Amino acid sequence: MRGLSARILALSLGLVLATTLAAGLATVQFARASASTQQRAELAAQASLLTLQSARLVTPRALQRITPGLDGSVLTVTDADGAVVLSTAPRRARLLAATRAAAARAATGVDVSTEVEVRRRTVLVEARATDDGGAIVLTRPLRALSGEAAALVGRILLVLVVALAVAAAAAVWLSRRIARPLTATALAARRLARGERGVAVPEDAPGEVGDVADALRALDLALAQSEGRQREFLLSVSHELRTPLTALRGYGEALADGLVTGDRVREVGGVLVAETGRVERFTADLLELARLEADDFSIVAAEVELGAIAASAVEAWRARAEAADITLSTRGFEQTLPVRADPRRVRQVLDGLVENALRATPGGGSVLLEAVRGADVGGVAVEDTGPGLSDEDLADAFTRGLLRERYRETRPVGTGLGLSIATRLAARMGGRVRAEHARTPPGARFVLELPTG
Repeated sequence: MRGLSARILALSLGLVLATTLAAGLATVQFARASASTQQRAELAAQASLLTLQSARLVTPRALQRITPGLDGSVLTVTDADGAVVLSTAPRRARLLAATRAAAARAATGVDVSTEVEVRRRTVLVEARATDDGGAIVLTRPLRALSGEAAALVGRILLVLVVALAVAAAAAVWLSRRIARPLTATALAARRLARGERGVAVPEDAPGEVGDVADALRALDLALAQSEGRQREFLLSVSHELRTPLTALRGYGEALADGLVTGDRVREVGGVLVAETGRVERFTADLLELARLEADDFSIVAAEVELGAIAASAVEAWRARAEAADITLSTRGFEQTLPVRADPRRVRQVLDGLVENALRATPGGGSVLLEAVRGADVGGVAVEDTGPGLSDEDLADAFTRGLLRERYRETRPVGTGLGLSIATRLAARMGGRVRAEHARTPPGARFVLELPTG
């Protein structure tokens, strides 16, 4: 972040310096313009006054008397023919030559106010007509700044220099104020990338840097929660696998030792098949979820009639429902309900939702597959009459393994992966799965929605 701090400092100082230079140049130009205007006004006033006395300026004594009051100006008097009658600087041939045109024009009755260049110096010229047809020409070198103006400019420049110093100090403070928390935030981000959690992030950072720090703090918390859930999920997976594997090993050792004989062999074989199927289903769910999260999953979209898929799902699960004394039925599919989706994946989602509903529903209850129709979506709602879910459960329903851990001691639970797989499958098909309370509590209602076009 040293580079950023240096760039901020350099940019700030550059802007301050440019502003100061612009203000200084503008001040000097303004002062020069004011000085020129003032000097021209003074010279014009002198010329007008001398015009009134032009008849008495032709004697050397009169000229000698008024010279001190000219304040450095050069007076030239010409006759009607343009010849120089007298001048306070008769040896300055170049000045006299440069003002000859102004004198000739003034002799015609036109007041002349102009500038000429004499030896690379600007000279102000004021020329007025005299009563005898001649002209009075008054010249004065243009001074860049008068004494008072120069003093004023000096004071202004001093203020600008002080302001530059203050602004430079402020720029240094600002660059450090911005770069320090940003450096600390970058360090915290690197620590998070290395796997640390609970990393301290600056809390008093200014503006957008503070927003970045807040976002990083939220990311830290989210990562900690996500990794905590992953650890819980791995523990759940290990526990779920350990139970059937323990049974498999125990019965396998019993068979190997010859402890199981006669009619017990068939019973033990049935247990082994059931536990093997349990492990197989669990590993299949894990593989399916891994493929979904790795995006290694194909979806073949087509026009799908949800009523037919719902009916086939009910038919497939009817035997299990009857064995558990649960009524399994459909409603609302009298009219066709076409959607755009992968029929095999739709059936997979419905199978998962129906299996969960049958597991949660006690004997004598019911599970209903109901058509859902919307403006741009169609779907199937799977509603049961089980113990239902709390508002907190609805918010966490699709976090893998969370509901399983929450209820594994109080109600029948599955692998904890089914809802996570269902919601990802629906998302891949452009739809979603949402959890609700049953329309007639208690119970839960899971709705699969898919696009119709």
